Amino acid sequence: MVRILRSLVLLVSLGWSSLAAATVDITFHSFDGSVLGGRYPHAFVSMEGTLEDGTAVKENFGFSAKRATIAVLRGPVEHMILVEDDKWLNRTNRHFKLSMTDEQYREVRDMIEAWRNAPGRYYDLKTRNCIHFVGEIGRIMGLKVSYPKKLLRKPKSWLNHIMTLNPALGPSPID
Repeated sequence: MVRILRSLVLLVSLGWSSLAAATVDITFHSFDGSVLGGRYPHAFVSMEGTLEDGTAVKENFGFSAKRATIAVLRGPVEHMILVEDDKWLNRTNRHFKLSMTDEQYREVRDMIEAWRNAPGRYYDLKTRNCIHFVGEIGRIMGLKVSYPKKLLRKPKSWLNHIMTLNPALGPSPID
């Protein structure tokens, strides 16, 4: 009986410790793009792991114009939240990864839904593009963020810039 009780206590404590150790990692990506390949440069995030309640998370989000037309150069256009297929996800530059609290995860998801459901033409190449979207997620994660004008169409260079603003992120910028 004592042995069964000890085993039960061990199983319960292991279960609680695995819940306490639950975490979701958020990775900040850029995609170089290629006019010939049909893709433009892009920044986005992916999230993967387990929330404290045991919910598994494996998702990614970016922000884009609904249609890639010349209208993007003239001002605000219709927008969408872009979810990358695995084939594209595996071809990205992975700049850095952070661990999220459940509260940060919920705040990021709320922000994503707010951008998804924004009325009217919400995508603007100069003021509200994929870089601004990822930047707002970075702020939620506690990062220092800025948007130098010369980097607003260069997701990889911009994420490298964010790394220089936040030296604790570690690795060197991506060439």
